[in-house]
Amino acid sequence: MTQPHDNGIRAVPRLTLVTSPGCHFCQDAHSVLAEFAGRGLVELGTVDAESSEGLALVETHRPAMFPLVLLDGRFFSNGRLPRRKLAHVLGVDRAGH
Repeated sequence: MTQPHDNGIRAVPRLTLVTSPGCHFCQDAHSVLAEFAGRGLVELGTVDAESSEGLALVETHRPAMFPLVLLDGRFFSNGRLPRRKLAHVLGVDRAGH
């Protein structure tokens, strides 16, 4: 997870979204995470599961379904995005406040 900088300010969490073509859970997760990124709550990167980076992440984390979501490089979820869990981890309500 995120670590504080020397000045006591927490770094913005980095979320990596590994997606598969035609995946409606992927589209939903991207929509939610893009909104959080737009508010400066997270830094968001998207990786196609069929790319070389995506294949390596899938092999490492072995998601049961897509999307695969990593938080600061660690497994966070796969399949439907757990909004309540995400809000808790980010320290915001589910609307992103």
